[in-house]
Amino acid sequence: MLSLRDFWRRHRRKVFVTVGVLGSGYVLYKLYHAHKQKLSDLERELEGERATDELIKAQLQAHFENIQRIADSTTLPYSMNYLQSRISEELDLSHLTARLSQGKGQPNTLTSLEKLQLWERLKILSFTRMISSLWGMTMLSLYIRVQVNILGRHLYIDTAREGSHLLEQADPFDRHSHQEFLATADYLSSYGMITLISDMQTAAAEVLNGKQLRDLFNTNLLHETIVLILDIFMSLGGPNHWVTYLMPENAIAYKYQMATSSSTLLPDVTKLDQLMVETRSVLLCDDFRNVVTISLRTVVDALMDDIGLQSGGNPSIGIPLAKLLPRVAQMGPLLLEEPGSNRFIQIIRRLPEVELFYTLLYANMPPSETTQEADSSFNSTSPFSGQ
Repeated sequence: MLSLRDFWRRHRRKVFVTVGVLGSGYVLYKLYHAHKQKLSDLERELEGERATDELIKAQLQAHFENIQRIADSTTLPYSMNYLQSRISEELDLSHLTARLSQGKGQPNTLTSLEKLQLWERLKILSFTRMISSLWGMTMLSLYIRVQVNILGRHLYIDTAREGSHLLEQADPFDRHSHQEFLATADYLSSYGMITLISDMQTAAAEVLNGKQLRDLFNTNLLHETIVLILDIFMSLGGPNHWVTYLMPENAIAYKYQMATSSSTLLPDVTKLDQLMVETRSVLLCDDFRNVVTISLRTVVDALMDDIGLQSGGNPSIGIPLAKLLPRVAQMGPLLLEEPGSNRFIQIIRRLPEVELFYTLLYANMPPSETTQEADSSFNSTSPFSGQ
């Protein structure tokens, strides 16, 4: 007993120190283990978030690419075919060429003045047909892609909110209200065509006035003429007037037009109006105007390459305007070929500026703006001239 007391007296400081050290070590060990466990949990959580982010990115990319394929394979072919039939119907030149051929075979059937008037009308309408086809093909392909990207992003968000991860298996265009929105792609052919052709004819007449049928045209002069007609056309009625050819002012106006033509009313006008307001704000933004400018210029350049090849590849070689008119008229149907084989649509689609614009449009939808707010972002210059 005494020995224990003696031992405690002699060694209690050491015992206290030892116990303190062991206790502190145990506490530190527990703290370290807890900290290590928290770090491990945090790493697993971050890894899970990274995996979720990668899954979302992959789904977004797959959905975006699917949306582009839908535009190219479903919506655009039908609308382009309708556009081609409407331009062919409204700008049929066969009656003019038939009368001129008849006058050539039977000289006494037409007076010199009548022949001149027919040639002048053929000149104006040939350029009107080609440039209306060029503008319509370019704008329709751009407009439909705006539509499907806006609608595609809405559908992705709606589906994500419902907790579905099978976007690639869904048919996003089965819903009736969304189909009504996509049907507005035919507004240009159904309602905007007459005004478009009238304004294009006005621009063509202004540029071609004074150009004689015997005047020599090479590809450089033809390029300059087309650009000038487009420039005047795009500025008619104000810098944003061309939007009225592509889409109605709002869903209510479209509803009444549809009711007048088919005696039916559109369902879900509120949703339709929301989509159309977003679409209109995109069409009126500076970025889209730049895309339009680049696309039109690129198509004109590609068209001149085709015509240049027909002329032997020398841009300085000129031919009389009278001989050029048949080629000009024939370019219209070529520009409106089926999208899968239409090289001009492929050229537009592959433009880096176009690809970037639609990627950003799908990824970061701008907030809905009123038409008046969007109008204030534009200046008074022609979108095609870029001046």
